[in-house]
Amino acid sequence: MLKGRDVVDVPGAREPDDAVPLQLLDIDGTLLARPPMPDEMVLDALRLMKLSRALDALAIKLQRLGRLGVYGPVHGQEASVVGAAFALDPARDWIVPAYREQPAMLRHGLPLERLLAQYMGRIGGGRIPDEVNLLPRNQAVAAQIPHAVGLAWGLRIRKVRAAVLVYFGEGATSEGDFHEAANLAGVVAAPLILFLQNNGYAISTPRAQQSAARSLAVRARGYGFCGQLVDGNDLFAVYEATRAAVDRALAGGGPTLIESLTYRMGFHNTTDNPKAYRSDAELAEAAKRDPISRVEKYLLGTGCWSEERAAEMERSIGQELEDALAKATAFPTPDPAEMFDNVYADPPARVRQQRQELEFLRRKPPA
Repeated sequence: MLKGRDVVDVPGAREPDDAVPLQLLDIDGTLLARPPMPDEMVLDALRLMKLSRALDALAIKLQRLGRLGVYGPVHGQEASVVGAAFALDPARDWIVPAYREQPAMLRHGLPLERLLAQYMGRIGGGRIPDEVNLLPRNQAVAAQIPHAVGLAWGLRIRKVRAAVLVYFGEGATSEGDFHEAANLAGVVAAPLILFLQNNGYAISTPRAQQSAARSLAVRARGYGFCGQLVDGNDLFAVYEATRAAVDRALAGGGPTLIESLTYRMGFHNTTDNPKAYRSDAELAEAAKRDPISRVEKYLLGTGCWSEERAAEMERSIGQELEDALAKATAFPTPDPAEMFDNVYADPPARVRQQRQELEFLRRKPPA
């Protein structure tokens, strides 16, 4: 069995910078270095980013109509989520999401109709297929990070060559779960990428009120592994940093903490009012760093983008969403008693009693 600290030095590996954000694509679409992705891959990533934004618009509308549960939009963070997801191999690697990684879940193999079914409360329809290396979405801040460490450590013990990427926000780094998980990940040299999406706010608490550190990536040093700061609205930089972290993990080099500096353009979720804690001027300034328009400007310069191509992509995305919604709606609604299923192999007495009470209330004639 592999021991905790037998970390392998990765030949030619460069220590990433945890103080200066990595940037490969300027906000005007100008390349600052050789692109790490071929144009066809960039087009695929752009489509997924646009699908994500269109999904946000549809989901918010459906939530306001009472057809979906609480929804957290990705708007503004598309390059951060998608760039990291594209650096993974869905057939080999695992994703452990928080609650704002919808396009990454789709990229990793979750059918769109099943994603929608989850938000609609269709338990059976929303089930993750067995062949998809994905854990369920997590709403409790930072609670998914220890699970990701356990998953990565388990893969290492079994000598399975794979990496695990866990998404979380900067607010999660203020939780004990983050510290305990990062500490253990370093000790056991887990093949793990801790992908920190720093979107500026933990709901309404600004980043400056959470930590005095010059960056959150610098914390990795205290746990004995690499930290990387990256421009989270730069698709190329996110992809490059994550790809290097995956290579490091697969080569036995242990975990990497990536801090992706991005910005949440929308609300935290559909229960939130961001106007209560940030100004319109701040939002307008952040819009200049829009990750989707940055990629469009780059592709326009390469000759791979046009109004016709944009229109066709928009049409196909609209059709995909329409078809997926129809399939999601066709999934059966769950029976209330299903809340007790798949929780305990041998339910304790209190749970059996609760189920009996539910059955009694359902048989009881209305007054």
